[in-house]
Amino acid sequence: MEGGVDEGGIERVVDSKDLQQQSKAFDKLTDRVEDRQLDSTRVQEAMASIAASAEADRNAMRMREKELAAVKINAAEVDIIANELELDKKVAERTLREHKGDAVAAIRHLLH
Repeated sequence: MEGGVDEGGIERVVDSKDLQQQSKAFDKLTDRVEDRQLDSTRVQEAMASIAASAEADRNAMRMREKELAAVKINAAEVDIIANELELDKKVAERTLREHKGDAVAAIRHLLH
């Protein structure tokens, strides 16, 4: 037990359990969060993981673009799709390549 003197000179007796409970209640009330230091190695590992993931995504996109560039398409079909559906030729060409040069499948895709 701890003793204290208040303003009127009267001694108060305070139980240590009461002090602990009050301290806990105060911590909950104020939402006091202790500062944590970030572990630099964890940060570096996370950044490396993000960079590796981004690089893998870029490589996958490059591979996809190479695959699409290798697809043989008919320029006349690109013109027909672009004119009839009122699309940009780049959109018509890309859609035709994505459907491996199948004009019917490309048109169906664009209409749905």
